[in-house]
Amino acid sequence: MSFTLPSRTPSGPRRRSLLTGAAGAGTALLVGCSAPDTSSGTTKGSPSAADRARARGARDSEALAGRYAAVLAAHPGLDERLSPLRAEVVRHVEAFGGDRRESASPSASPSPAASTPSAVAAGPSGEASATASPGVPATEKDALAQLAAAERELADRRAKELVGVPGELARLLASVAAAGAVHAFLLTEDEK
Repeated sequence: MSFTLPSRTPSGPRRRSLLTGAAGAGTALLVGCSAPDTSSGTTKGSPSAADRARARGARDSEALAGRYAAVLAAHPGLDERLSPLRAEVVRHVEAFGGDRRESASPSASPSPAASTPSAVAAGPSGEASATASPGVPATEKDALAQLAAAERELADRRAKELVGVPGELARLLASVAAAGAVHAFLLTEDEK
């Protein structure tokens, strides 16, 4: 008598739906963490470390939203895939206390800080159009890979900043870094 094992069919949600749900949960966490930290004091009119970290977080998210806008302008076929991720990055700007209106429109230009090598900029001129941003790769696959690298680099940088900021801001940075890591995964999921 032979013993046969039953066939294994995967049950439950797929990995992509779990990660998309995790990204949405990260956004929900941002709602509770987005209030400014009033406990951070300043000395002699200079901004505290927490204020500087919050401003840097807003600038970095604005630059990343500008990068998404540039890719969307150059590759409109990626709209369905990138628009939800970009919308979440725009919500990160607001969570850090930045001006959501500046990064809400696809033609918004990233901050001047985006021109530094470690930041994620739309291009040398800062414009988010296909003709003015030679930094956008010609193929959709390369553009997605570049966005994923930008998300990964920013998530790593934010994770390192956690040590030097107070509780609420640390939780916000952790949540946004986790969302960035999920975005990077979703952007490169087709490569696997």
